[in-house]
Amino acid sequence: MLDDITELRTFVIIVRARSLSAAAREMGLALSVVSKRLAALERRTKTRLITRSTRRLALTEEGLDLHERAQRILAEVDWAEAALASGQVEPQGLLRISAPVAFGRACVSPVCQDLVRAHAKISIDLRLTDRIVDLIEEGIDVAVRIGPPKGSQLAMRKLIDDYRVVVGAPEYLERRGTPKSPADLENHDCVHYRGVGTHWRLVGPAGKSVDVRCASRLRSSSGEVALDWALAGCGLAMNSWVDVDRNLRAGRLIHVLPEWRSEPAPVCAVFAASHQLPARVRLFVDAMAESLDSRPNLHCPQ
Repeated sequence: MLDDITELRTFVIIVRARSLSAAAREMGLALSVVSKRLAALERRTKTRLITRSTRRLALTEEGLDLHERAQRILAEVDWAEAALASGQVEPQGLLRISAPVAFGRACVSPVCQDLVRAHAKISIDLRLTDRIVDLIEEGIDVAVRIGPPKGSQLAMRKLIDDYRVVVGAPEYLERRGTPKSPADLENHDCVHYRGVGTHWRLVGPAGKSVDVRCASRLRSSSGEVALDWALAGCGLAMNSWVDVDRNLRAGRLIHVLPEWRSEPAPVCAVFAASHQLPARVRLFVDAMAESLDSRPNLHCPQ
């Protein structure tokens, strides 16, 4: 029975530090204490979690599974402790945030401006980029990412599910006709960007999925450029619901095949796994979750 959370926390730190001695230094403990905690955890779970040699440390299959679960458990514990302490600690200091360009402008920027208005002691540096930033190397406190996060040093909180949908300009659809099924897309001009590619996987009613190969004469590494081309009537595009929502509501784009969409991609707040979660990080993530949940237009219809 796992009744000692200290052992779980020590196990996660060992994995992050990549050695028992480095974990001991990080925790300010004797190597023997760290070793005993790991041994106690393995005894409780009745399995070997880590294989050790003179040069390196490696997780067993059971260790990989427990490590993934332990990160989620510890993140929830840290979050609960931070929430309890939030009434006593006023958020303050510089908050460095990273987010994708389009999503950041549409959804993260408004939250940032509301936070600095409401909290006089915090300031925000919002960095918009579509590349995956290294939070530790680049000094980022929290990143908003679309898609499953990777990295054993990171904790996460899921904010919402995002979907890609097929859209086209009214002028294009009047000229070429409106697709009635996913197979019809193969007879249309499509514009692509690197994040989607030329093979579109769509999920429809009852969870049925199909793969469609879409021809394209226009390709870009930027989703925003592909969206500009779609708005100009150059072809159909498959973009994030978040990115196209404003143009759909304004009538500049039309949702094609409304019963079909991509598989869900979680929008997550990602931050360094730490026992002491800064109040300003917790404040921002809570505000993002509340903002996204309150905007029904971001919940893609099915």
